[in-house]
Amino acid sequence: MRDQRIQSIDLLRGLAILLMALDHVRLYFGHGNWYADPTNLDTTTPMLFFTRWVTHFCSPIFVFLAGTSAFLYGNKQSSTKTLALFLFTRGLWLIFAELVIVNFAWTFDITFSYIILQVIWAIGISMLVLSALVFLPTKTIALIGFILVFGHNLLDSIKAYGAFPRDVLWYILHQEHVLYIGKSIVVAHYPVLPWIGLIALGYAAGTFYTQGFNDEKRRRRLLWIGISAIALFLLLHGFNLYGEPNQWASQNSAIFTIMSFLNTTKYPPSLHFILMTIGPAMVFLALSERLSQRIAAPIIVFGKVPFFFYIVHLYLIHMLAILAIIYKGY
Repeated sequence: MRDQRIQSIDLLRGLAILLMALDHVRLYFGHGNWYADPTNLDTTTPMLFFTRWVTHFCSPIFVFLAGTSAFLYGNKQSSTKTLALFLFTRGLWLIFAELVIVNFAWTFDITFSYIILQVIWAIGISMLVLSALVFLPTKTIALIGFILVFGHNLLDSIKAYGAFPRDVLWYILHQEHVLYIGKSIVVAHYPVLPWIGLIALGYAAGTFYTQGFNDEKRRRRLLWIGISAIALFLLLHGFNLYGEPNQWASQNSAIFTIMSFLNTTKYPPSLHFILMTIGPAMVFLALSERLSQRIAAPIIVFGKVPFFFYIVHLYLIHMLAILAIIYKGY
């Protein structure tokens, strides 16, 4: 059953990767927020909105499962120091990869004048923090994760506007911002505070996959967590309560009202955004363990090599977009 559990994780990660590729193809071929924000209800269409919305599940799944995978890796090691060193070096590598390999894939700009700090950056920073947290009891790590995920929206009213070190630190932690450094532009697209909380919760969830944890108990617990997260999202968001900076409102049509309801904040991810995405992900994890291997196998392949696929697909899509532009005579 240990193999099956790992396969369900790879399956979920593989699905997230395929959705991510859909989002990036949409963006590079001119149907995305480089031209019109697909979540702006004043300019979007239902088709454009939902092709963007469905990809909101990707980043929370990647970050949460990075924590779970860290726990599973550490469970095989002889000491916590080994796990901490792995997470620290892996985090540094991901930060470097974001700044150099990933940014060049997005821009093909050899001057690196436009730097975007995105999901790989957020995972890298979160791993650096997790490398220190792993020395704490797992329940304490879960509590810290819970506090960050559920409490970070209390900080929404704190705003920075300058370029002093404290301002830059705040942009990294909690406020999306565009920073001008000389002739370069740095976009803090993924403020990391809630992502650190999510990777901590993912790490704690790794305990469900230990050798002595009953399979049925794990499925029930994942299902309970997922349904509870969905119910809490519907409650908090339905009444426009704490945890979301932008309130939803009735629109001129039913479909646009649904779009307004689902249009939660991603940068940084609000509590409502995390509940909306992680809830269904936990339900999927619970139910997918019994999925036929024949059905799941093709998707699991992508889930086993997420970073490799992430890098390759960016370069491939970007090059294909350039060829398409040349073909059209531009």
